[in-house]
Amino acid sequence: MTKNKLFLSGNEAIAKAALDFGCKVGIGYPGTPSTEILENMSLHSSIKSFWAPNEKVALEYAIGACYTGCRAIVTMKHVGLNVAADPFMNVSYTGVKGGLIIVSCDDPGIHSSQNEQDNRNYAKFAKIPMLEPSSPDEAYRFIKSAFEISEKFDTPVLYRMTIRISHSNGIVNLLKPVKQNRIFSFQREKKYVLLPGVARERHKIVEKRLEHLQDYSDNSELNQLEDGKGEVLLISSGVTYQYAKEEFPEYPILKIGMSYPLPIEKIKRIAKNYKEIICLEELDPFIEENLLNNGINNVRKRNKKFYIGEMNPSRIKSLVMYNDEEKILNKTEAKEVPPSLCKGCPHSYVFEVIKGLHLIVAGDIGCYTLGALSPYNAIHTTLEMGASIPMGFGIRSCLEEKERKRVISVIGDSTFIHSGIPGLIDAIYNKREGIIVILDNDSTAMTGGQDHPGTGRTLQNGETFKLDIKRLCEICGAHKVYVIDPYKIKEAKRVFKEALNENGVRVVIARKECLLKKK
Repeated sequence: MTKNKLFLSGNEAIAKAALDFGCKVGIGYPGTPSTEILENMSLHSSIKSFWAPNEKVALEYAIGACYTGCRAIVTMKHVGLNVAADPFMNVSYTGVKGGLIIVSCDDPGIHSSQNEQDNRNYAKFAKIPMLEPSSPDEAYRFIKSAFEISEKFDTPVLYRMTIRISHSNGIVNLLKPVKQNRIFSFQREKKYVLLPGVARERHKIVEKRLEHLQDYSDNSELNQLEDGKGEVLLISSGVTYQYAKEEFPEYPILKIGMSYPLPIEKIKRIAKNYKEIICLEELDPFIEENLLNNGINNVRKRNKKFYIGEMNPSRIKSLVMYNDEEKILNKTEAKEVPPSLCKGCPHSYVFEVIKGLHLIVAGDIGCYTLGALSPYNAIHTTLEMGASIPMGFGIRSCLEEKERKRVISVIGDSTFIHSGIPGLIDAIYNKREGIIVILDNDSTAMTGGQDHPGTGRTLQNGETFKLDIKRLCEICGAHKVYVIDPYKIKEAKRVFKEALNENGVRVVIARKECLLKKK
């Protein structure tokens, strides 16, 4: 491409924007479809880039940085925002100093997630502005706007990406980089200490801020009307704009870039000129319900079938023409090949042992979750990050003695550090009985082998302190900690059988580097 144009994915575009628009801190936890943002950001030495142990820690670090006047970006997948929800809600009250952008990459269609929650609802929940780009070019340009909005209105900004925008490539028209000569300093401010008395006053400010943001959205170029023919207006946000332009190039389209607060007054003025409005959005009727609640009554209510799954050109066509996807979609689909563990994966040998012992397994989030599938069928619950340990002990607590001994918890090394440690401490503190298996393959393997505190490597700075998971478990008070080589199956079986006959909280660490990380 030329000097002023680049061909980038949406995630790469955000990283480039971070460099061009004065971001000094990038931090997050890896998770599809967000991972590549931080990986690309880390290539630039002018941005301090880190993998955090979990999303809550990442956001708290970024909040601290922004209090000094530094611009910061936090990245995570949609379910990661659940983990970071506590600081997320509270930073809405404290406000910021330097611009703070929270990038949430949603996964409509559940390509690599536990659910397909629509994180636009978090913006309304926290009463903060939200931007929603519809192309890699907008993913780049909107970062500049997001920083400006954040600093102008003293607020964090939620930046909603979806998997197709994150991973699709397009031409990005570069803007002139922002030169900043800021001197970062921390100045004491009452708003940073959320005592009840302070929080009550800050809530009033948040409500007033929302009014100002409403006026901003109504007049913002982030929300643009593209004229067309006919009596039907399409309102789109995110990737649905691209599909609408492809299927209905002649229709008038109102492209929403600032999804919250919606430009209600602007939409009211435009809506009078059309017989019907159709909202094209992925998942929840976020825009649709907002319009109806504000008295815009010529909105067609979407068939609830369109609340599920990601949109595509065919579904957009079905929605606009019939409001029923069965009218157009061909239901005959190619047979999907289920995912599987890599051949020779160390986890597979552990599952072979577990299956042979007929154990009941509370599982967790990672590539090892594939142990639930054939030929192992060796994981029986998977809920969310870190749940395997409390859930496993919860299952045990309600079973008869014979069944109880068969229940174990299985968790990966990165997930254990992310949110498994409190479950271990709870089990030991409450004198529970059971086995925790930590599958330690020295990486966050599911998302591409990123590092974590247990690998001894950082995202940007090379070697560092390496968390000793075995020692950690011992310090927490585990009755016995075993370390096995998964490839040595006979020895692994012996250790499992011994652990099953012990008392207290036992930890079995199956330690072998991920095959994909081997040089």
